[in-house]
Amino acid sequence: MSVIHPLSDQLINQIAAGEVVERPAAALKELLENSLDAQAAHIEVTLIGGGCKRLQVSDDGVGIAREDLPPAVARHATSKIAVTSDLDAIATLGFRGEALASMAAVSRFSIVSRARNALHAWRLDVEGGTVGAVEPAALAAGTTVTLDDLYFNTPARRKFLRTEATEWAHCEETFRRIALAYPEVPFLLKHNGREIHRWPSAARAERVRQVLGEVFAKDARFLETAAADLQLTGYVVSPAAGSALPKDAAYFFVNGRFVRDRVVLHALREAFRDVLHGSQQPSYALWLTLDPHNVDVNVHPQKTEVRFRDSQSIHRFVRQSVERALALPVGNQIVAGGENERLAYADAHAPAAKATAHYPSYYPTKQSAFSLPVRETVAVEGWSPSPFYDKLFGTKSSSANVFSSLPQVTDESASVGAPPLGFAIAQLHGIYILAQNHAGLVLIDMHAAHERIVYEQMKEAAASQPLPAQPLLVPISFAATPLEMATAEAHAETLAALGLELSAVGPSTLAVRCLPALLRDADAAALARAVLRDLHECGDSREIKARRNELLATMACHGAVRAHRLLALPEMNALLRDMERTERGGQCNHGRPTWYQFTLDALDALFMRGQ
Repeated sequence: MSVIHPLSDQLINQIAAGEVVERPAAALKELLENSLDAQAAHIEVTLIGGGCKRLQVSDDGVGIAREDLPPAVARHATSKIAVTSDLDAIATLGFRGEALASMAAVSRFSIVSRARNALHAWRLDVEGGTVGAVEPAALAAGTTVTLDDLYFNTPARRKFLRTEATEWAHCEETFRRIALAYPEVPFLLKHNGREIHRWPSAARAERVRQVLGEVFAKDARFLETAAADLQLTGYVVSPAAGSALPKDAAYFFVNGRFVRDRVVLHALREAFRDVLHGSQQPSYALWLTLDPHNVDVNVHPQKTEVRFRDSQSIHRFVRQSVERALALPVGNQIVAGGENERLAYADAHAPAAKATAHYPSYYPTKQSAFSLPVRETVAVEGWSPSPFYDKLFGTKSSSANVFSSLPQVTDESASVGAPPLGFAIAQLHGIYILAQNHAGLVLIDMHAAHERIVYEQMKEAAASQPLPAQPLLVPISFAATPLEMATAEAHAETLAALGLELSAVGPSTLAVRCLPALLRDADAAALARAVLRDLHECGDSREIKARRNELLATMACHGAVRAHRLLALPEMNALLRDMERTERGGQCNHGRPTWYQFTLDALDALFMRGQ
């Protein structure tokens, strides 16, 4: 007797439902995608019990004709593809033709639809896979699909559903993703008889605000890049500004489809690597558009994964695009931020082009403030010494010195106003700089800020050549462990490329003979020990090359101005100007914020002024 037999269609559909409709949110995703494919201009979702008791999606799309209703709930039936070549360039969200059949097999399912120009609507009910007769129904336009008692006939699957609150949270997140991807479509979401979200048709920026909130919209930097047939637009949030964001504010869409692709996720992690701190997660909402022939969306039953024809180009394009948006200097962020700040790429294969920065003429040359003499004394339009400075610093003459580090402001810069980070007014405990700008008070961590400045200068200097070295007139010796002695000997070439020259002057003594020119004032022994420790952790030369920026960050940390060092006002102002033109100036090398803005409104509220 044969033990191999074909499965029934009903059992096949129930098995498929475990892949396609693993929970109510998966069913909601499929129905919303069908509505969008049907050119819906308005979509309404109604849920009861987190979608487990009832899940209903209504739209005003093109609808389904009477004779097409039975095939619509049949296995592997679709109007979206017809021949094999259609799979090479899928332009719709749904195409597999199994979603409705799977839903109908594990729920009390009904579909009511009225095709455009049809006289009236038709209804089809399916219970547990048993298809009923097509009957007349009342519906103004479009299609309404209802799923009641999901998995009522498959207890083994139903017991794996979570609590109502958990399933509702997954459904709401699915709704958010779809609504974010299609801002031109109005969306309405109801749960247990209560209206949760009503999002009218809007521009993308407004839909981002609707879905992700005011904090995300306020701190997000607009991004728009293009190369060949690739286009990336959207918003990224600097980690320093994103502390109040939800942890899962990360959305990436490929041709309108939300995806979690390994290539893209790795590119985004690499782009954020230089500015993330600790366990922080990147925050972004990005839309990638490319030729459908160059991406395969038929990789996963739930269509959350894709395969790119040229994944390396996609990786490079996404990483470089996001890196440039995050690298925007503080001056540009404040003066020209928002959607007006657009980044352009000529070619995805070319090196990343620098974002154009329009700095007022009071910005000094691109060199560290702490290696320059004090700038010449000038006058700044709109900013003059006041009695406040006399009380702080004693005399009229000393108050004039507050502005001795500021070059002449031209008519062009005067129209811009004061510098974005304002002018320094004091130093707090030798750690923080207090500055006043047009918005209120700016608090700057001087070590973190200078650390980023030095780090970016070192990366630029090391990009095409070994770091310039500064020979020491008198070598500085320090006691070294056997491990440090061995590391210095094994990595002599790497140390030379970093601008460090170490030599053994005894069985347990190393001498520093050269320092990187940018770090000539650093503690030579402490710097050498830190670099040797990192080199030992890196291991082989390939790992050292991959972690070069980490080595430079360690060196920059030792070369930055230390806490508790007293700075003169000209030095403080020079540091602020350096910050305004330095890429990624909002975070130190470890991802911590370098400055914080206290607005006058926030300060007034703190002191209850006007209340």
